[in-house]
Amino acid sequence: MNPPFPLPSKTLVEQTIEQAISVIRPEFHMGLDISLALIPFLLALLLFRFAKLPGLLWWPFFAVFVLFLPNAPYVLTDVIHFVAKVRVTPPLPIWAMSVLLFEYILYFLFGMQCFTLSIMLWDNVLKRRGFKWMILPMELLLIAASSFAIYLGRIDRLNSWDVVTDPHGLLDHALRDATMPKPLELTVIFFVAVTVIHFLLKGMNSLVITLLVRRKEASDY
Repeated sequence: MNPPFPLPSKTLVEQTIEQAISVIRPEFHMGLDISLALIPFLLALLLFRFAKLPGLLWWPFFAVFVLFLPNAPYVLTDVIHFVAKVRVTPPLPIWAMSVLLFEYILYFLFGMQCFTLSIMLWDNVLKRRGFKWMILPMELLLIAASSFAIYLGRIDRLNSWDVVTDPHGLLDHALRDATMPKPLELTVIFFVAVTVIHFLLKGMNSLVITLLVRRKEASDY
């Protein structure tokens, strides 16, 4: 039965607000990627900071840590979702664009901090054991391996757990892509982006830690 009076149609402002809210609302994949990025950081705390695991347990946990580490910088590839959200018609209002930009900056920062802090925890162990010379080669090797893993995840849609669930498929994709120019080009792009952001964050984190230590020392006197 039709209403006795026609319902008022939504105004352009109301439609714009509804569209903006739907665009800036966090999506499921963001929560999933944040959870996956958090795994290597928690494992790094367990391996390099708080726990004294026996060797029989330490190495399996370490293998899982290395396996899941690329999930942290993987969040950078979600810039494609940011671009897709920005390129909507009609264009987003300024306030919605600002909220969306802030949301993705925090998202990218969280993932990369999980990556950088995990490596810094490992760095500290190497320093304490007299292997400081290994830190830079180790970091570059991890970034390179993570960059290729990011390609496998974003383009080939492979996951860290495929090592267990589909090792042959993972190996086939990796060997094939490692010999093709396009995957290598994208891997280099990922490598440059992750390297720049990682060392910027590492420098910032080191500065913050130094200031906190000096402040604590000053307060002790």
